[in-house]
Amino acid sequence: MSASSGEPRTHSPQARAAERAEMIRQIELEARATGGLTGRPELSPRVLAALARVPRHEFVPEELKSRAYDDGPLPIGHGQTISQPFVVALMTDLAAVSETSRVLEIGTGCGYQTALLAELAHHVFTIEIVPELAAQAHQRLLRLGYTRVKTRVGDGHLGWPEEAPFDAILVTAAASVVPPALLAQLKPRGRLVIPVGRPFSSQDLVLIERDTSGALHEQVVLPVAFVPLVHGQGPA
Repeated sequence: MSASSGEPRTHSPQARAAERAEMIRQIELEARATGGLTGRPELSPRVLAALARVPRHEFVPEELKSRAYDDGPLPIGHGQTISQPFVVALMTDLAAVSETSRVLEIGTGCGYQTALLAELAHHVFTIEIVPELAAQAHQRLLRLGYTRVKTRVGDGHLGWPEEAPFDAILVTAAASVVPPALLAQLKPRGRLVIPVGRPFSSQDLVLIERDTSGALHEQVVLPVAFVPLVHGQGPA
């Protein structure tokens, strides 16, 4: 049954699991279709398994729950969105998070990407500039059992220096240039995944890796469209 059929979807756990399975199938199809650009025609089984465990419908507004597993972005209020599932999956895969990783996320939003990272990493630190979204995401993550997440309200351009360095940094909003503070907080062998480009214009998803000598290597992965990464108040 489609969301556009005019009939409500069944909200049983089995139905939600089936919706997640279909979402993952679509993600795998899109990964294969874009593999020539991304170099990743198949995503990590760990990432796919995490996608199957996280209840995406818990992270969208009540009136949009029937569309939670559609392969597209959805508004979450305050001019922000929950990203397209394929883009979330790809960014998570690019970060190459392990069970021992310390991960910094810039742009908590509703907390969905945060939850995926928490399924995969040892500890997740996440920064959100909109206090209301940060508070909602914090409570939601606690309610769903994600206790290895530390949240902060603040300007993501600054990173989280007192918790640095990080094995991976994911930025879920587009920056016109890569913030120097984030590069400085990346470990050797660390990975930074960030959309780069002008607001509401041409943007690219970029992967930056720091090698063991400290040198940075950049790869443009895929054209994307993200809300802008804005400056704001410092840590709170």
